[in-house]
Amino acid sequence: MEKNPNRIEIASDVCTRDGIGIEVYKDHKLILEIFRDDTNKSRVITLWDKEIGLADMEYYIKIFKEEIPWDFIEIN
Repeated sequence: MEKNPNRIEIASDVCTRDGIGIEVYKDHKLILEIFRDDTNKSRVITLWDKEIGLADMEYYIKIFKEEIPWDFIEIN
């Protein structure tokens, strides 16, 4: 089954950083990531698309806040 070309995926990373976030795809192209980094105790947005509308960004942040737990996980 082919993935939707316009989608939001929840993704975790434990290689170069430790945390979880959302990845946003348009036409199968990754355009942004919002990530909760448990190592640095930070939340960051990384853009791969030059321009993203404010209403779209607000929507993505809303999804991030609904889907990703806000509290950081303690890394030992």
